[in-house]
Amino acid sequence: MSHSSRISRRQFIRTGAAAAASLAIVPRHVLGGPSYLAPSDTLTKAVIGVGGMGRGHLGYPGAVLRAVCDVDRGHLASALEIAGPGVAGYTDFRDVLARPDIDIVHIATPPHWHALISIAAAEAGKDIWCEKPMTRTIAEGRAVVEAVERNGRIFRVNTWFRFEDRFYGFGTDVKPIKKVVQNGLLGWPLKATVSATTGFDWKFYWSGLTGQRPEPVPPELDYDFWLGPAPYKPYHPHRVHGTFRGYWDYDGGGLGDMGMHYLDPVQYILDKDGTSPIEISADCPQQHPDACGAWRRIEMKYADGCVIVLDGENRDKNAPFLEGPKGKLFRGFESDIPNLRETLATLPDPEPQTTDFAEAVRTRRRFALNERNGHRSCTLVNLGKIAVQLGRTLHYDPEREIFPGDEAANRLIDQPMRAPWHL
Repeated sequence: MSHSSRISRRQFIRTGAAAAASLAIVPRHVLGGPSYLAPSDTLTKAVIGVGGMGRGHLGYPGAVLRAVCDVDRGHLASALEIAGPGVAGYTDFRDVLARPDIDIVHIATPPHWHALISIAAAEAGKDIWCEKPMTRTIAEGRAVVEAVERNGRIFRVNTWFRFEDRFYGFGTDVKPIKKVVQNGLLGWPLKATVSATTGFDWKFYWSGLTGQRPEPVPPELDYDFWLGPAPYKPYHPHRVHGTFRGYWDYDGGGLGDMGMHYLDPVQYILDKDGTSPIEISADCPQQHPDACGAWRRIEMKYADGCVIVLDGENRDKNAPFLEGPKGKLFRGFESDIPNLRETLATLPDPEPQTTDFAEAVRTRRRFALNERNGHRSCTLVNLGKIAVQLGRTLHYDPEREIFPGDEAANRLIDQPMRAPWHL
């Protein structure tokens, strides 16, 4: 590994993309890496993208930090100060992946980079901890699944409510909600409503600006590399860093930002990890082609009659979170089913899951929220985005993962990348 690609706290030397592209990647597993670790061995990690979310990844347990990477040298300097001695800095993620001594890569870039870096990491023999949303498009998600499984890697998405922590306004984790559903206490099919009433804020302040005047690119930011596969747009500070969420090229507004946090547990609760809705409708204002805007309501219907409603306007102030023919479950785990908590105590728990990422890496067991079910829950987000962008009802084939006969919608499944980047 050339020292010219490293960046110390005292000196930043930018690495040319052409030079980085020519690096020979020798995965650690070829040398006896993660697949052969003894329980006493130390796992190592790198964090790619060390803005606000990325700095939160620096201290996640289970592995020792060895490297950080960012195209903004200001972010990189801050991360190196936090990380302390022994951590190297890079401006090109390919230099990080070329290090054979790194086991795990945390990807905390904007979502338009998630797929490319995840695929490159899998091919470099790294296990992957990726920020949400997993990918910006459905086709990118399929490509990540294929790369992870082809290379035998362990993958997780960084949302955790299906297996730990309080589930927003419920005062409980997801486990008892899953027990209610899997034991048939509400009946079938179910309607799930995700709204302010049921405990979820869709964060419509993550909207883009229109009519921006180009501004000079700050000297510390490699804006061309930040854009990467995204279409070229003149620099404006609102397009990058925290506010990138407001633009279709990089994310998907509040739906892109919070969708997997809210909808992945719903998918798990409804036992939909292996499928997707067949009909998606959106009630929304006409959307700007560049800047994300608000929407009023999105409905997603499954083949078995289950429905997920995303109530952006919070129209139904009395909505239960879950409703079936036998009963309702409200925010705060309130229900119209008598003696619900006592009944649950007598019923079987959901199947156990591997919820420690370091353990998943060591044992090579699939993580609870992995490339497969993560792709399906991210598809919920991307289906909602496409319906909002087109402003109409869509019909989806969850097996082929296409919109049959709908050319405009299919173009949003697999969007072109700016050269030289491609899946």
